[in-house]
Amino acid sequence: MDKFLYIAMSGAKQGMNALAVSANNLANANTDGFKADMVQARSMQAFGEGLPTRVFAMMESPGSNFNGGPIQTTGRDLDIAVKGDGWVAVQAADGSEAYTRAGSLKFDSTGLLLNSSNRPVMGNSGPIVLPIPIEKVEISANGIISVRPQGATAEVVEEVARIKLVNPGNENMMRGEDGLFRLIAGGDAPKDPGVEVVSGAVEGSNVNSVQEMVAMIDIQRRYEMQVKMMKNAEEIDKASASLMRI
Repeated sequence: MDKFLYIAMSGAKQGMNALAVSANNLANANTDGFKADMVQARSMQAFGEGLPTRVFAMMESPGSNFNGGPIQTTGRDLDIAVKGDGWVAVQAADGSEAYTRAGSLKFDSTGLLLNSSNRPVMGNSGPIVLPIPIEKVEISANGIISVRPQGATAEVVEEVARIKLVNPGNENMMRGEDGLFRLIAGGDAPKDPGVEVVSGAVEGSNVNSVQEMVAMIDIQRRYEMQVKMMKNAEEIDKASASLMRI
């Protein structure tokens, strides 16, 4: 009886974890460059004294869905979308290098180039700082940033930096708790001159809202089934106890 109850209890608990993943995906359906997390269930053997015969359910996230999101044209000079595979390098809160596909950029009062999450965008030699005041900014397909200083004539364009674009392979990437991706093996990915960006556009989220809604309904149904199993285990236990008293 305890085996029956143990499986149902662990299944219900892991169902709640899976629901949290789907809810997070759905909440980021409109987040630029977001990659949906995947979930999978499997059985795990419990270890410890008296436990080798116990098996419990475990829900885990094996990784993220790296399929590209839709390219949305904005016409904004500081918006970029990575074409095909590749990542934009940014500086994480701890100062380390991390990677994102979110390409809605801006710069602050000091000229520091930031992404939509206020993380500094990395160049080939550190965070990019633009020489302000600036009248116009252009970003080429290979990530080179050119600016026209305020008050300069139309033909005056200066190359000031190049965005670090990398492509270490999606199989080598994992999402951190801050939502940014990093190399599984650690360290910084080398720049890849083959990665290109589309200027005046951003990549949307690759979350399929309908699919996530269906997944949430399915998980809720499975959770209800596990709870019913626990109630059945309780009823069977009560019936067994009654028989023992006869």
